[in-house]
Amino acid sequence: MRIITGKYKGRHFEVPRSFKARPTTDFAKENIFNVLIQYVDLEDAAALDLFSGTGSITLELLSRGCAQVVSVEMDRDHHRFICECLKKLGGESCIPLRADVFRFLKSCHTQFDFIFADPPYALKEIPTIPDLIFEKGLLKEDGLFILEHGKDHDFSEHPHFVEHRSYGSVNFSLFK
Repeated sequence: MRIITGKYKGRHFEVPRSFKARPTTDFAKENIFNVLIQYVDLEDAAALDLFSGTGSITLELLSRGCAQVVSVEMDRDHHRFICECLKKLGGESCIPLRADVFRFLKSCHTQFDFIFADPPYALKEIPTIPDLIFEKGLLKEDGLFILEHGKDHDFSEHPHFVEHRSYGSVNFSLFK
């Protein structure tokens, strides 16, 4: 896993082979961040990374200057790995939470400039995630929400849908 750009550019972290989660590919991550910067200025932004997995997006957000990143991951080993990576970087502006994303969303009262969610592609609740974000008012007025998902989901009819991007087998739907 590699950080693409920013103050931690080029830093590598070895993801244990035993992990179920895989980091978003460098190709997909680089391309979606190129799109993201057209919508949101990450410098001093507040960001939320849901289903953090290996922490790849969390680390990239910190590297690109986010003032605060909340990283939510339920798996104990993945959460510990994220904490270890943050310790190596000195990422004090990150709050890594070991929690169920759906419980977190129901109890969260904070608004974010940017929200990223990369749930397991087989998760049956994927279609409910955009509604949860917007019903709870978790996105600031000019904020952006990106949902990574498999090819079998189409969010183009969602009232907050902005655009869809596809990089190989990785799909991103953007919402405002």
